Amino acid sequence: MAPNFVETGNTNLDEKINEWLSWNKDKEAEKEIKSLIDKNDIKTLTNLFLKRLEFGTAGLRGKMGPGYNQMNDLVIIQTGQGLLEYLKKTNLSLHDKGIILGYDGRYNSKKFAELTASIFLKDNIKVYMYSKICPTPFIPYGVLKYGCAAGVMVTASHNPKEDNGYKVYWDNGSQIISPHDKEIQKSILNNLQPTISSLNTSIVYEHPLYHDPLEEVMKTYFSDIQKNVLYPEVNGSTSLTFVYTPVHGVGYHYMVEAFKVANFKPFVVVQEQKNPDPEFSTVKFPNPEEPCALELSIATANKSNSTIILANDPDADRLACAVKTTDNEWRIFSGNELGALLGWWMLHRFRVRSPESSISNAYMLASTVSSKILASMSKKEGFKFEETLTGFKWMGNRASELKKSGKMVLFAYEEAIGFMCGSSVLDKDGVSAGVCVAEMAAYLQTMGLSLIDKLNEIYCEYGHHISDNSYWICHESETIKRIFDRLRNFDGKEHSYPTGILGGKYQITNVRDLTTGYDNTKPENKAVLPVSKSSHMITFTFKNGLVTTLRTSGTEPKIKYYNELCASPDQKDLHELRRILDEMVAAVVEEFLQPEVNKLLPRSL
Repeated sequence: MAPNFVETGNTNLDEKINEWLSWNKDKEAEKEIKSLIDKNDIKTLTNLFLKRLEFGTAGLRGKMGPGYNQMNDLVIIQTGQGLLEYLKKTNLSLHDKGIILGYDGRYNSKKFAELTASIFLKDNIKVYMYSKICPTPFIPYGVLKYGCAAGVMVTASHNPKEDNGYKVYWDNGSQIISPHDKEIQKSILNNLQPTISSLNTSIVYEHPLYHDPLEEVMKTYFSDIQKNVLYPEVNGSTSLTFVYTPVHGVGYHYMVEAFKVANFKPFVVVQEQKNPDPEFSTVKFPNPEEPCALELSIATANKSNSTIILANDPDADRLACAVKTTDNEWRIFSGNELGALLGWWMLHRFRVRSPESSISNAYMLASTVSSKILASMSKKEGFKFEETLTGFKWMGNRASELKKSGKMVLFAYEEAIGFMCGSSVLDKDGVSAGVCVAEMAAYLQTMGLSLIDKLNEIYCEYGHHISDNSYWICHESETIKRIFDRLRNFDGKEHSYPTGILGGKYQITNVRDLTTGYDNTKPENKAVLPVSKSSHMITFTFKNGLVTTLRTSGTEPKIKYYNELCASPDQKDLHELRRILDEMVAAVVEEFLQPEVNKLLPRSL
């Protein structure tokens, strides 16, 4: 029983605070809590101790700070213990297979990884842990290379500097999905009392079961990249100059090596963002999806006469790209546009490398909120295309299943600039994707084409797919619930969704709700894709070809919307298509989300 340190008048709250104080070893964290107690800040204390971070998108992600509802040493220890006990039950070869760990350059990332390593080593489980910051893709890659039972990457990717995360991979090299996430959460709650007595992690590096995989993984990972380079002589002779930024993250040294093995001359790095910086001091958001994150890259490119910018997010699992246009402006490709380009490139690579192989055995994947361009390509080119739920955990696990059944997975992507080029990493990988974009650009240059030219060719051949994706910010869960409940009961009865917008000018033909499992295009109105009751996601298909998806984020207080207007190849009037898209998106936002009524905040804030 925890000693009685605190009395707030709330029995449940007192019990949880006292429990946490008795187990916590971080003196600074204890000071923060005692300061809140002195101020009698019951609201904050209730949020910190009567709620708990739960496994969501393949693990934990949240703000760093004391309490059970934030990322801190005690929560990490409890998480590691729960993961360990669950692995013992589900993998009888755990001691032989071990676990692989990595971390990014954020505050506390290395310590959180070391604490996890301590827990496993204490139980005499083999631990592979990178001795330096590494890209997130090195964890799924390492799981498969060493045959590990699981992998953990300590990262919050592109979240604000206050956040950190704990991403878990299973023995198939993919992010965990249900039931593992729910069962790990149960195991955490059943193993809360710390089994390690201090925060001293120096013993990790002296333990006989600790192994640093960095050198071995560097060798094989970059050898794999080199083997997949199509035209090393073209890369070596290109006149293109690339600018690269890791956005204060882990990517610099790894992208240097990738360019080297692909036979490119060195890129120009954005010096101000070259080294890891947990403050992310030069960007408002450490997310290369946001145009403001590329301002220094554009300035560097202009100074160095570069025409192409490559940017990784801070854990190097995603890739952004911008190119200089003929009128000296900069165009930042959307994730869907890069998906179209990389899809074409991976198909080209397959045909060059495997001219005798059957294309009908090859697959490409995309998330359900991504462009339908790969689906359009597959109909003409003959490869198989599949759509999954949002998130690379679904694409990675499906890719694993396809590989085991003898299929070849060429490419997978999601519109949030996540790309899986090949299948040696069953997750998004910004390093290998960066090399693919660079090589594609160099190859196209030999034919007098730019990436923009090729994208236009793709759309002319397979039909224009124009999109408008964004989000609104909402911190109130009740407001979000009210918005989606209204869409599900539009006429006051269950499954009575909107039938159109602008007074019926644009009619809705199909509705799929992956929260409730409703899909009016399937037998008995039952959706085929997996259902998730913990998040909201509704897709509307309009008669004129617009596909709109509204969904909540698993990691941020956002209502996201995705809109794509798919045209046939003979529809050439892009201005008219864009006008229709703009008109419809504005109506969807106003009529379905009602930003003013619901006091939603625009993304610029």
